[in-house]
Formats: sequence, structure tokens, C-alpha cells
Amino acid sequence: MKNRDDHHHSDDHHHGLAHDLRVLAGMKDRRQALRLFAGASLVPMFACAPNESLITPDGSAATAGGEAGAAGTCSTIPDETGGPYPGDGSNGPNALGLGGIVRSDIRTSLAPASGTAEGVPLTIELTLVNTGSGCSPLAGYAVYLWHCDREGRYSMYTITDQNYLRGVQESDASGTVTFTSIFPACYPGRWPHIHFEIYRSAAQALAGSGEVKTSQLALPEDVCKTVFATTGYGQSVSNLAQVSLASDNVFSDGASLQLAPTSGSVAAGYVASLTVGVAA
Repeated sequence: MKNRDDHHHSDDHHHGLAHDLRVLAGMKDRRQALRLFAGASLVPMFACAPNESLITPDGSAATAGGEAGAAGTCSTIPDETGGPYPGDGSNGPNALGLGGIVRSDIRTSLAPASGTAEGVPLTIELTLVNTGSGCSPLAGYAVYLWHCDREGRYSMYTITDQNYLRGVQESDASGTVTFTSIFPACYPGRWPHIHFEIYRSAAQALAGSGEVKTSQLALPEDVCKTVFATTGYGQSVSNLAQVSLASDNVFSDGASLQLAPTSGSVAAGYVASLTVGVAA
């Protein structure tokens, strides 16, 4: 896991495409491959649209959104920091001990707190797949998910009288978890994102131990700009203008497996979907 706070060269690419492919196939680290070929002949293979094919470090095909490719191959989503506001007991408050934390709609606070997070509706769909078993769905796993509110605040920390925008869901037979939430803000120094931890069961999630993956989801720039033009997101406009995926301290080394395809509208709400590869 990268040791980053949530706030604040090789010569191998000179020997031609055939050599590049051999080197790439021997790499185990997706990010090592991205660094090696940045600015070289293989960049177009990585800079593809959300549903176009990528060549993964093992030479197999996968989509830019992290989904399974045509051959049934997929890539493991990178480990990322949980940031300073996880609310899982590892850094202060623990939302996992709250009654009712296993829920789909995370917009409201749980007792003893009360309150509702305002903002443009966002449905978050994560589909967990096993990268070690032909991208088969991971049913019965649990996801603890959290993110900031419309003002860029994290419940239980920067807004201490609320615990909203946190919840746990168990994956269904297709490996999918669904959360009803609001579109998060862009706060200074970070690209708009959503945190999540993956556990082998809901019981392990509620205990806050034994997570198999901690990562982050990134939201598309065009959708962010549309949402941030609406009431309540004013500060996000200037914050977004000062950051990019390339400069973000989490996504700068490649966000292809974390950038969630997002559709919808301000009036109807948005849906962000991401296939999450886990070496189970």
C-alpha cells in the first residue's frame, strides 16, 4: 500500500515494439509497466477509452475500467491509502460498530447522530471479481465504502456530529455491491474520489480486521465539471481546476483500473460502475 497522505529511467524502451512486448509480459507490476512506457511506443495501448482494450502486464487484455476482457482476464486493482479519515477504528472513530452500518443508502447518519448529506444523487456499483480464477464473481464478500460530502468534509472527523456517507454491503451472486449516495466534492489537493475496503465477509468487515484490499475509485472529469456547476459545489470548481489525475498524489501513476465509467444526469442522478479485480 502506498504511504501517502490523502491531503496534502530505464533504457528498455529504445529497442523496438517486439522487445517492449517481451519486457512488458515479464512484468508483474502494472505501474512499473506504465512508468517504463510513458512517452514511448506503447502509450497508445494504455491511453484508451473506458471500454477499449488494454494490454496488462501479463500480456492479456483488459478494459480501461478494470473490467474483464474478452478472454476472461482481468487485472488486480491497485492498493491505495485509506487516507486520514477511514472511520474503521484504525485512526480514531469507528463507524463499523454503528448499528445499521450494513446498508445500501448511505446518505443519512446513523443513531445517535442525525442528518442527511445533500448533493447530486450518485449510485455506486462495484463488481468484485477474482483475478486468480478467470475473473469469476466474488459473492459474499463485503465492501466498506466512504467518501466526503458536498462541502469536502468527512463525517466523524471534519464534521464530527455526523456519520453519513459510510456503509457496508455484502456482494451478491454476481459479486456486485450497490450504494446510494451523493456525488462527492473536490477538495484541495485531491481528485474527486471514493474510498473502499474489501473483506472476505460481512463479519470481518464489522470487526474491521483482515481486509483483502484497500483502494480508491476516481470519477470522470466531464461529469465532475457538470455536477460542480450546481448549487452547493461552488468550492469544487476552483479545486478541480488546480488538480488533475496526472498530478493527484494517488492516481498519478495510472488510474485506468480505478476510473469509473459514470452515466446519468444532474436531474436523474448518476451511476458510477467499476469492476474491481481482487487476487482472492
